[in-house]
Amino acid sequence: LAVSLASRGREVVLFDADLGLANVDIALGLKSKYDIRHVVSGERTLEEILLEGPEGIRIVPASSGISSMTDLSSQQQAGLVRAFSELSFAVDTLIVDTGAGIDKSVQTFSSACQTVIVVICDEPTSITDAYALIKVLNKQCGVKKFELLANMVETEAQGRQLYGKICSVADRFLDVHLGYLGAVPRDDFLRKSIQQQGAVVQLYPRSKSAQALTQLAKNIDSSASPQEGSGGLGFFVERLIRHRSQVIGV
Repeated sequence: LAVSLASRGREVVLFDADLGLANVDIALGLKSKYDIRHVVSGERTLEEILLEGPEGIRIVPASSGISSMTDLSSQQQAGLVRAFSELSFAVDTLIVDTGAGIDKSVQTFSSACQTVIVVICDEPTSITDAYALIKVLNKQCGVKKFELLANMVETEAQGRQLYGKICSVADRFLDVHLGYLGAVPRDDFLRKSIQQQGAVVQLYPRSKSAQALTQLAKNIDSSASPQEGSGGLGFFVERLIRHRSQVIGV
């Protein structure tokens, strides 16, 4: 999705926010000498650790196998906020790829985003986990709007049915609005692109999954134009600061 948005002229930063089990750089065949833990410790600036990926996307690599990164202190969170605010180049689209689960870092980063996209598969565990995430972000972080993205579906109808399952429960128990972003079909070419450590939209642009992601990028691109302070990096930094202030009681 990041590559598709960049190919449409957006300046995209992809933040691998799975702080303990990072994998975005590996998935794209990139090697990082430094990662987000070096920013948190003050050893490197955010710009110094950035990797350049396909279509010029910039990637913020996270740490893999470092359990301490999943539970940052308030001071460390403040350092991350400062690091993002000090970037010297314009960013109009920031994609934050959080890890699975509902730990503190997932809540912090998700609630700071303008749009929260919940990826869901048609499996009982995935449906349960998706609802749990929506509930926690709504009840504890005040997030009221979500977009659902159905993954590995056999048909578009299956994606819509999956969306309906979540809505039927959420409408009864939560004060949220759930939108339907679309669906990515089950596709062997997507698996092959991961094995080849590349973006499916570049390696197999005519595949079903690539076409679906391209259409998603078109939909996102036409739905809103990010503006400083209300979208993109400005919005993210503002919301991170606000969330941190609430947590420490400022």
